[in-house]
This record gives sequence, structure tokens and C-alpha cells, in this order.
Amino acid sequence: MSDPVLPSARPHLLCIVAARPNLMKMAPILAAFAKLAPQVRTSLVHTGQHYDTAMNAQVFADLGLRAPDINLEVGSGSHAQQTAEIMRRYETVHLDLAPHAVLVVGDVNSTLACALVAAKLGTPVIHVEAGLRSGERTMPEEINRVLTDQLSALLFTSETGARANLLREGIAEERIHFAGNVMIDSLLRELPDAVPPRISLRAHGHDTPPAYGLLTLHRPSNVDDGARLAALMEAMCTLSTQLTLLFPIHPRTRAMLDKTGLARRLREHAIMLLPPLGYLEMLGLMQGAQLVLTDSGGIQEETTALGVPCLTLRDNTERPVTVDEGTNVIAGTAPAAILSLARQVLRTGGKRGRIPQYWDGHAAERIATVTAQWLSARLAP
Repeated sequence: MSDPVLPSARPHLLCIVAARPNLMKMAPILAAFAKLAPQVRTSLVHTGQHYDTAMNAQVFADLGLRAPDINLEVGSGSHAQQTAEIMRRYETVHLDLAPHAVLVVGDVNSTLACALVAAKLGTPVIHVEAGLRSGERTMPEEINRVLTDQLSALLFTSETGARANLLREGIAEERIHFAGNVMIDSLLRELPDAVPPRISLRAHGHDTPPAYGLLTLHRPSNVDDGARLAALMEAMCTLSTQLTLLFPIHPRTRAMLDKTGLARRLREHAIMLLPPLGYLEMLGLMQGAQLVLTDSGGIQEETTALGVPCLTLRDNTERPVTVDEGTNVIAGTAPAAILSLARQVLRTGGKRGRIPQYWDGHAAERIATVTAQWLSARLAP
């Protein structure tokens, strides 16, 4: 596809990030726009929704992502408080920068908040990772996905099933573009630099076990309910008698483990409690794991790309392609079912799976090319 012809005044695209997965999606997108000739001018706004400074800085460094032009430093709060504060602070920035379009990724509160401000100000919204649906409206992320897609003028999907979801919700077909998965762009680019497990574990005072599983938990439905978290941790204690577990702990989860005393219980078993890790450390641990247990949507995708068996500790997923084609199995949250599926993976090696279409490292290039052409057409005299 030839380079788009752009008007003399370069289109200005305002890109929004807020949380760790956003950074992994935005890094290849910004790199792809930087390679366009002539270029689309990009500005990067970080809302500060993800407010662990050290964790944030490490991911920026690992991904080679440039520092944001503006950080709104919103921080924590209830969903309503956080969304409202993002909108309040972002509106001023948007009016000052006057972009031709706003690009948002994923499904965090900042995605919806900034999309809503932009739409009300008459600025087109571009949504990367559109059309993903879990069917579970009690998930805040599901509300964010549905509403952001309704507000968006240009929607890029990461898997084939997303198009049907959008069409069913009344999105015009010409607004939908199947680009592929930008998370996998970052993974494939950074995989050669992934930190070997022995190095990252040694840095945190641990020896490397001969075999291990990797555990991550952060969703409120799993970690804010003390009884559910206790049941999940008991299942992990039982599983650790067969397979050492590495557990990088999200700040939200750490607070609940400490509050309930479950952290002490975990230390009595073959479970290595680790701080939040950088992207390259996590990539190395995932690549070397026999099994990954998670409630993260992004990790479901990354394990499929890596060919590593994954058990999702939820009752549904907005990324069904990881189940239909990849290495992911929905395990639910019942301890007996989780343990049964985990033991099956240890016996059989788990699902082999295959790499979904357009998870090839070039999704961001497709997004940049289509967006540049679209902006050019909109701004043409």
C-alpha cells in the first residue's frame, strides 16, 4: 500500500494512555506513525490513572516509549470519581491542543472519559481494540468498551469476532477495520530482549525453580472480595505442592493480601511473592512458564502468542479468540475446577493452539496507514 498523500498542514492526532496495557498498545502505534512520510503529528497524554510511578516508568523504558507530553496525574478513586476527574482535567488539554482526532486504546476508565470529552467537543474518536465483548455488563471494562465504540468514528479490531459484535450493535461497516493485535506487535518486537527468569528472580532474592507456574490477579471481582480471594489462594497453595508458583503482586492485590493475612499463608508454600515487574521481566517469566493462571485480558493474548498454556480465573472472556484458537481455557473461580484443569495441563502439556490472524507484528502499521488516509480525506479541501 502506497504512502498516503496528506495536506500541507499535518494532521494532529492526540493519543491517550492510562494504564500498563495501554502502554504496550501505544508504543508500536506511535512508532508506526513516526515512520509515515509525510507524518501525522502525534501528542501523547497520560491520564495518570495508573499511578504506580516506578512500575509506570519501568514499562515506558522497556518499551522504548517516549515520555508523555502531558500527564494529568488523576490517580485513584471510585469509577465515577476517577472518570469525572479525567474528563474535567482532559477537557482543558483537549481545547488547548485542538487535535484533528483522538486515539484511545483498550477499555480503562480513561478510554471512555477522553472519548466522551472528544465526542462532545466534535472531535472524531479512533478506538484501537474495538468490538471485544465478554457479555458481562457488571464488568466496568465492558461498559467502557461498549460506550467507547458507540462514540468512535473509526474502529480497529484485533480479532475477527469483534466485527460481528460491532455490526450487531449498529456500527456502520465502513467504520470498522480489522488491523490485528498491537499488543502482539510489542511482544514480538521485545521478545529478544526478554529478561531470563534466572536473572529477574535472582534480582528479587530467589533461586530459579526447575519448573514453575506464573500467577497474576488484579480484577476487583477476584481481589476485593475477601472470601473469593481466600478461596483462590487456597487453591494456589494446593497447586504449589505440585508446581512452584511465581506471583508478581499488583498493588491492589497486595493491599488485600496484607489486610486479610493471606500473604503470611502464601509464604508457607512454594509461592514466590514478587513485586510488580517490568514488561521485559514479565515477558521472560511468561515465556518460561509451564502454566499461567491469570485474570488479565492482555496476558490471555500474550500466552496465546507465546504458545504457553493459560487458565483464566474468570467466568468469561472478552477475548474468545484466545480460547477458540489459542492456548487459553476459561477456568472460572471455583477452586476444584481450577485445580482439575491445572493438573490436566501438567499431565498433558495443555492446549497447543495457533496464532490468530494478523497477530503478526504489523497491526500498528495497518492502523497508522488507514488512519493517515482517513485523516487526509477528512482534511482535504
